[in-house]
Amino acid sequence: MDHADNLKKGEKGAWISIGAYILLSVVKLIVAYTGNSEALRADGLNNSTDVIASIAVLVGLKISRKPPDENHHYGHYRAETVASMFAAFIMMMVGFQVIIDTFGKIVTHETSEPNMLTAWTALGGAIVMYFVYRYNKSLSEKVGSSSLYAAAQDNRSDALVSIGAFIGIFGAQFGVFWLDPMAGFIVGIIICKTAWDIFKDSTHTLTDGFDEKQIDKIKESIVKVQGVKKVVDVKGRIHGNYEFIDITILVNPELNVREGHAITEKIETLLWKKHNITHAQIHIEPYE
Repeated sequence: MDHADNLKKGEKGAWISIGAYILLSVVKLIVAYTGNSEALRADGLNNSTDVIASIAVLVGLKISRKPPDENHHYGHYRAETVASMFAAFIMMMVGFQVIIDTFGKIVTHETSEPNMLTAWTALGGAIVMYFVYRYNKSLSEKVGSSSLYAAAQDNRSDALVSIGAFIGIFGAQFGVFWLDPMAGFIVGIIICKTAWDIFKDSTHTLTDGFDEKQIDKIKESIVKVQGVKKVVDVKGRIHGNYEFIDITILVNPELNVREGHAITEKIETLLWKKHNITHAQIHIEPYE
């Protein structure tokens, strides 16, 4: 099965997230309004932003499936990364808004006892999002989708956010009313933290960042290939979910073209079996 088919399967996870987020955001915002809970309101707003983020992931997955064309010789796989970055921006803006609103209520002591129904709603939302997280995480690993993996991490964060909201609302039942807006404030911080993590990973990928430890492991593997005298350089970059590797090695200058090509084939096979790398540009130079 090729990568395009995997991306198509990954869309199922995005659709499940969208459905869950729409349902939870509507229910939470209605219950929060009637039950007077800032924590659940913040949780509901968090889920509403996740609807947009999940749609961005879905669009990114669809664009990534497009085959290479005249302007995109390497395909459109980075659309996933762009979608993840777009989702991060939306999450960050809402996170800041939640922090500002709840912090203002804490400072001005605009607190009141929330209805216990809001606590059970938050707990129910946490359970739903935990199962969505488990499904999307498993699916992202099967299909190799970075944006779906980011969505899964967001699902987990949402489950934790809902648990935090539940604790805050439950604590407010004992007269500690400031716990409810405080829980909402913490929810806002978690939203911003999740957005920052996704943004950081996306920018690292788009600026051709690559794990240095992975480079060292690749070098150690290549130098053991028969016929390789020295590994001069190894560079890597991420294109969607593909790792593109550029390698320069030194070989016996007396080798003919066929023998040199045989060495590159050994390296390509090694990279595929040991490091799951399918794209490698190997440059051969004479060893003096």
